[in-house]
Order: sequence, then C-alpha cells, then structure tokens
Amino acid sequence: MSNAPASADGMGMRLALDLGPLAVYFAAYSFSHHNIFLSTGLFMVATIVAMGVSWMRYGKVSAIQCFSALMVLVLGGLTIVLHQEWIIKVKPTIYYVTLTLILTYGLLTGKPTLQAVLGQAYPGLNAEGWRLLTRNWALFFAGMAIANELVWRNSSTSFWLSYKLWGSLPATILFAAANIPMLIKHGLATDGLKEEQIPPEE
Repeated sequence: MSNAPASADGMGMRLALDLGPLAVYFAAYSFSHHNIFLSTGLFMVATIVAMGVSWMRYGKVSAIQCFSALMVLVLGGLTIVLHQEWIIKVKPTIYYVTLTLILTYGLLTGKPTLQAVLGQAYPGLNAEGWRLLTRNWALFFAGMAIANELVWRNSSTSFWLSYKLWGSLPATILFAAANIPMLIKHGLATDGLKEEQIPPEE
C-alpha cells in the first residue's frame, strides 16, 4: 500500500522533469514576443536544471538523458550563435532518427540496446518482450521524426512549439502505456515497475 504513493510521486517527478524544460521553452517564447533565441537559451538552462534535479533525486542521469541534454546544448548553442532557428527545430528529428537507428541496429544484430538503457524499468521482461518493445519504439521514433519534419516545415514556430508540448510529449506517454499489456504477456512484473519506463522527451 505504501509503495503506490511513492511510485505515483516518482512518475509525477519524472513527468515534471521531462515537461519542465519544454514548458519553460513555450512560456519564454510566449512572453518574449516570440523571441525563439531567448527561448532557446532558457530551454538550455532549464535542461541543465532538470538534469541536476534528476541527479540529486535519483543519484544518476541515464545515458539517453545525457544524450538528449547534449543535443539541446549543442544545437541550441548553434541556434543562438548562428541565429538560425531551423537548427533547434530539426533537433527532435535528429534525436528520433538516432534512436531509431540505434534500436534498429539492436534488432538486426540481436543486441539488447534498449534493455541496456531501460532494463531496470521492466523487471521480469523476457527476451521476446524486449524484442517487441524495441521494435515498437523504433517504429514510434521513426514516425515521430517524420511528424516533426512535417510540422516544423509546414507551420509557424508557435504551432511547432505547441505541438512539442501538447503533441509529442503526450504521444510518448500514451505510447509507453499502450505497450504495457503486451509486456505483461511477456513476463513484466507490474509491481516492480520503475519511473524510468518512459524514455525522456527530446
């Protein structure tokens, strides 16, 4: 009984850490008269803060979180220095494509690339479950890469930011939840689920 509130609290904190930088990005853009360069700078700061909180609360920062933060800092920095907003807009595409390639490589070679990152989040999951989960996430990330390209190339910056906050993040959470029934069939111990089961948003 006592584990449920702690788990809910953990999921809420993880969601806040993922959503926080995006919320700062969106709010800064709205209140700065659509200054995407100022917004990008604050997004970078918020990302560093979120990583710091993650380290203090969980005692670690996952490899995929570090990769996401590195992309924010590098491409965000280039966006500001070169004064080209398309650079930060293409960041999610690069992120999603990279993850798709890594997961596809794992599927083709039989190496548990996803399990190496999220293994502790899915206790009891058997090899077939990991294979199916890896396939599903690879397809999902490929679809998200295409979606990001379609949105940023065919809409305003305001709409793109709204899509990131209210479109891509909820889609990721819902997709993670939709995989649970399949995972339970392949040995997932639901009472041992950890909050790391949802990959961090790009």
